[in-house]
Amino acid sequence: MTVFDTGLDMLLNFLSNGLTGATGWQVVLVTLLFTHITIASVTIYLHRHSAHRSLDLHPIPSHFFRFWLWMTTGMVTKEWTAIHRKHHAKCEHEGDPHSPVVFGIKKVFFEGSELYRAEAKNQDTLERYGHNTPNDWVEKHIYTGRSRLGVSLMLIINVLLFGVAGVSVWAIQMVWIPITAAGIINGIGHWWGYRNFEAADASTNVSPWGILIGGEELHNNHHTYPTSAKLSVKPFEFDIGWLYISVLQSMGLARVKKIAPQLVLGEVKPVADAKTLEAIIANRYEVMARYAREMRAAARHELEALQAKRFDSSALDAARRWLHRDDDKVPAEVKPQVEQAIAASPVLAKMHAMREELRALWSSTNASRDQLALDLQAWCKRAEDSGIAALREFSIKLRSAHA
Repeated sequence: MTVFDTGLDMLLNFLSNGLTGATGWQVVLVTLLFTHITIASVTIYLHRHSAHRSLDLHPIPSHFFRFWLWMTTGMVTKEWTAIHRKHHAKCEHEGDPHSPVVFGIKKVFFEGSELYRAEAKNQDTLERYGHNTPNDWVEKHIYTGRSRLGVSLMLIINVLLFGVAGVSVWAIQMVWIPITAAGIINGIGHWWGYRNFEAADASTNVSPWGILIGGEELHNNHHTYPTSAKLSVKPFEFDIGWLYISVLQSMGLARVKKIAPQLVLGEVKPVADAKTLEAIIANRYEVMARYAREMRAAARHELEALQAKRFDSSALDAARRWLHRDDDKVPAEVKPQVEQAIAASPVLAKMHAMREELRALWSSTNASRDQLALDLQAWCKRAEDSGIAALREFSIKLRSAHA
């Protein structure tokens, strides 16, 4: 065998196996690992640390995440941070960079990365929302403006590791964030899923188990408590990003600044006071979520009774789906049907009216704190005198709330 033949065999072997000689399954596992590191970098560094300042990161993980994202996505911290902050500031209204309510689900799901790139060129967005982002020598002279260099370096590394198969690994890495973040979270996360809380926007939890997208699946929770470093709030939910943050914190590499408040129930007070009001306002989303559960339970019996009387089935269906939601979230086309069901049941009418009265406690901008405390006391008295068991029990729980 000639030197040429030997060299050719070595080249073909390298192109087939790379430096690692990894099998097909090993390449698949490494690809999943690489994409998961990218997801973790986005949710921990870009989202929770940079955009919302819900935690502080030590320079070691901070610089690693920046470097990894530069190679695997080409994204610039200031651009991503500014665009995300603008999304929260303008959510579901004109100016929101990627809302399916504004652009339509098809546009955001399939062209979310194009929307991101277009907004990244908006200097007003970067100046207004991109404050407190890295501006050091590395950012200025390596990362910013040199995205192609980063992703090209990743391509070279993958080919060196896995040979020709490294090109496929690289291609998957390049589409991972556009699909998961731009498509699934920005798109589906404002269009389909379940809602724990009646946030002011259309955000939904895509899945209660935040694993594949680092916890970002819990999008309704995030929009309800945007400055929380932990995205899971219910016992059945899991946020793998929070798990990683907890590990980093235990190693002294992160410091959590804020998580979502929790409603604390203690001894029932004779009457609701200013402290009760403070606890209710601080935990208003949880309070309204609990009210919604009570309302759904009470409505189930009332609607079954109306169904037995051959009440309009379309009105019953609309009430089952929308009765517990804020009035401004109920689609205009079904409001008449919901109102028809409410008018047919004194219990539903009372619970619906008192729900809006309770919500007005923290919506008021003119009343003093003392007046609001009196309003809360009056609300509790009406609830407990209503003759509706669900209202009475809910009011008693409110009187046990502590800040």
